[in-house]
Order: sequence, then C-alpha cells, then structure tokens
Amino acid sequence: MAYKHYIDADKCKGCGLCIAVCPKKALEISTEVNSKGYFPAYQARPENCVFCSTCCIMCPDVAISITGSEDSGETAGKKQEE
Repeated sequence: MAYKHYIDADKCKGCGLCIAVCPKKALEISTEVNSKGYFPAYQARPENCVFCSTCCIMCPDVAISITGSEDSGETAGKKQEE
C-alpha cells in the first residue's frame, strides 16, 4: 500500500509542533504566507517521511493527514500470481 502525506496550508497556523516531533526532520515552516496570514508547515524533505503519523496526532488544527491507497502496479501483479 502506498501512502500520501498532505498538509492543508490554509488550516495550518505554523505552530511548529509537527516539526518538533517529526523523527526524520521532514517538515519545515514555509517562507510563504497562507490565506490567513500564517507561515504554514510543509514537507521540505518528503523522501525522509516514514508515514509514522506523529505529526498528524500532534497537530492541534488537524491540518495534516496521511492517506493510504492501493498501488495499482503491486496489486495487479499479485492478482495475476494468484
């Protein structure tokens, strides 16, 4: 299963809690202001993310989500083998 990390920049107030708890230091504060005047967090190093969801749990504004989706390449190969 493949995972996707998403930060809703308009919900994020840039408190930095997610950055502080990220074990792989994948997140940083943006230099661009969001629609509410805050500097939101963003995934500066997505290749470092291990999808542990610590940032999601820590976010007081529920601005971060990790979703899973079936990887069509893997599932197609597995179905053919069965």
